[in-house]
Amino acid sequence: MVRSTVYGAVALVAAACLSAVPASAQIIRGRLTPLPPSVAQTAKPGTADGLAGGGFYLQADTVSQSDETHHIVAEGGVEARYNGRVMRADSVDYDSETGAVVARGKVQVIEPDGTAQFADYLTLDKSMSTGFAQGFSTRLQGDVKIAAAGARRENADVTILDHVIFTPCPVCETPGHTHPTWSIRARSVVENKRRKTLTFHHAVVEVFGLPIFYVPIISGPDPTSARKSGLLLPVITFAGRRGASYEQPYYIAVSPSQDLTVTPQINGKVNPFLNLEWRKRFYSGQFDLRGGYTYDQDFNSSGDKFGRRTSRSYILGGGVFQLSPKWQWGFTAERASDKLIFDKYSVGEVFSDRGLYATDDRRLISQLYAVRQDTNSYLSIAAISVQGLRANDLQSSYPTVAPLIEARWEPKGGILGGRLRLNGSAVILSRDQSSGAVAAATAVGALVDESRRATAQIDWGRSFTFKNGLRVQPFLNGRVDLYSLSDITATPSNPTLARAFGSLGANVTYPFVKQAGDTTWIVEPMAQIAIAPNTRLDKRIPNEDSVVFEFDETNLFEVNRSPGYDLYQGGQSVTLGGRATASWSDGRSASFLVGRRFAARNDFAIPDRTGLRNALSDYIFAADATPIKGVRVFSRLRLDSGSYTISRLEAGASFATPRVAGYASYVQEAVSPSGGKVNSWDLHGEAYVTRHWGATTYAIIDSGTWRRRDVGVVYRDDCLRVEVLYRHDQTTNGTLGPSSSVVLRLSLATFGNSGYTH
Repeated sequence: MVRSTVYGAVALVAAACLSAVPASAQIIRGRLTPLPPSVAQTAKPGTADGLAGGGFYLQADTVSQSDETHHIVAEGGVEARYNGRVMRADSVDYDSETGAVVARGKVQVIEPDGTAQFADYLTLDKSMSTGFAQGFSTRLQGDVKIAAAGARRENADVTILDHVIFTPCPVCETPGHTHPTWSIRARSVVENKRRKTLTFHHAVVEVFGLPIFYVPIISGPDPTSARKSGLLLPVITFAGRRGASYEQPYYIAVSPSQDLTVTPQINGKVNPFLNLEWRKRFYSGQFDLRGGYTYDQDFNSSGDKFGRRTSRSYILGGGVFQLSPKWQWGFTAERASDKLIFDKYSVGEVFSDRGLYATDDRRLISQLYAVRQDTNSYLSIAAISVQGLRANDLQSSYPTVAPLIEARWEPKGGILGGRLRLNGSAVILSRDQSSGAVAAATAVGALVDESRRATAQIDWGRSFTFKNGLRVQPFLNGRVDLYSLSDITATPSNPTLARAFGSLGANVTYPFVKQAGDTTWIVEPMAQIAIAPNTRLDKRIPNEDSVVFEFDETNLFEVNRSPGYDLYQGGQSVTLGGRATASWSDGRSASFLVGRRFAARNDFAIPDRTGLRNALSDYIFAADATPIKGVRVFSRLRLDSGSYTISRLEAGASFATPRVAGYASYVQEAVSPSGGKVNSWDLHGEAYVTRHWGATTYAIIDSGTWRRRDVGVVYRDDCLRVEVLYRHDQTTNGTLGPSSSVVLRLSLATFGNSGYTH
């Protein structure tokens, strides 16, 4: 808890300064002068204390030296500076024969990093291996404060503090704040400098001065150590699924570049569950692997077991390595033995982006990839496997993708005054189960056991900007696809198919800019004309990569709005739109966009739900505004081209002020031609009535049903956050049904987070 350098600091400063006092020195106005020539020559204005190269500085009211007793005594406002440290005391007594140092009265030692130690009395022997301090306290980085009645340095490695108080919170003497928000009292604390560990004996955690938790002995890493093996904060839960549950993480610093965190989870109703996390850095990269394991039966929301006992486990991890300035390779490994294992054992941070490719929520992706990239080219080669964890996911419907190749090349010089880009793509997808069985089970239409596709594409574009601001951007592109398909559901044949696309056209914009006071207005009419052959729906080609297809402002002026290769939008079309933007000097802004596509004919290769199948597409609207600092609102809307009803609406707001913060989002989408709709709300807010006390809420509402709602009270200050929540989850997922709980969340500064649930 306290660094034993306090004794070394005092001794170094005092001994260096006092032992160098020249016999002929004069005391003038309490300042020793002149400095020895060697010191004066090494003092440099650029250093933190004006001293360098072993130079020192000493100031005191009086300095005396006795040849008989071998004592050098500095008294009255003593201040010494040496090697970046500053020591202050009422008096310092140095025995030049034994090397012992005694400092008395308001002893302070300021370290170069800003940390400080204080004592009423301190003594240290010549070897600096043993010493004693009374009325000791210290302030470490992060404003951590420690006070002890006494401190004993047993040897160079071990320091013992008696009757200790530890806290990172502000300590005030103002009325109503006589106690820090939280602190730890211990009868004694043993610091092992060599091992960088702290051992608390008879420790009590106090909140606002009230004892809430006692532990007879606990050992952990020194908080001033960046990495050290030791216990981390536990997590305690009380829930219907696992009963009383205790998780105790233990951190192991294997080496300077490697660590391991072992977290056994002891459960009241089900067998223990072991979590592991292994991290390692190399000269060329790093990886992070997490895993968990248990041997038990399955269980439901009430903790009732069923089925046979078996091994249940998961792995989540990824890594990336730089082979050369242009080449890197990486991987992700994500698999689970049970679809609900993360929910049942409360495993967090599961569905995160760990590699080159990402997937949907509640789906895991394992991949191996290599990437080469420079200023004018890009190449990636990958193999991908996806596991679905949703209740209706049929694993055999997910293909193995190996390989997936994507390439891009641009010549350094311009071609015909414009930019030329060559793109290539190739992929092989294969399934383990008959495509007919998969299609029947998932109702996704024609699928194949194996498909192979190769694509080559060329794009050229140029931009002309005229003096009046008109900008014209002509473009030309062409693409060839080659498919080889096996076991098509619709026909018994295994064909090889080829198709070609091409388009030419131009994008035209004509922005108008006006400055009115502190407001800048920009009105920008936009248009696109595109000429391309009409596409033909070929039911033999499966749609594997363009299932998720949205038409909005992000692809309004794209020639081919399909997100993948299997669907292609062609034909002759004109797209018209406009954008208006206003910005103010104080940071406020607003923008609005509207647009629509006009095609020569319907395109039945495009799904009807996208709003792009008909010759007259749906209307696209988008708005975004920051009306005041800390508040943002947005909306995007797609209106049906014929009925003017809402095909899709997304709107929301986010806000962050000192007292109120949160967000709200709403999504509505038509799911059938008859007008059936789905809608959902996602709400979160936190508001503080006073500086420390507030309320928090979170809710998810699907089509009028409260799928989840949290309501709670929050207390917060600089070093503590406590939340008491009521939670109801109406979700039914497999064997897990609706549940209610009361949650207590506790976060302590410098001690991480701990969660308590009932």
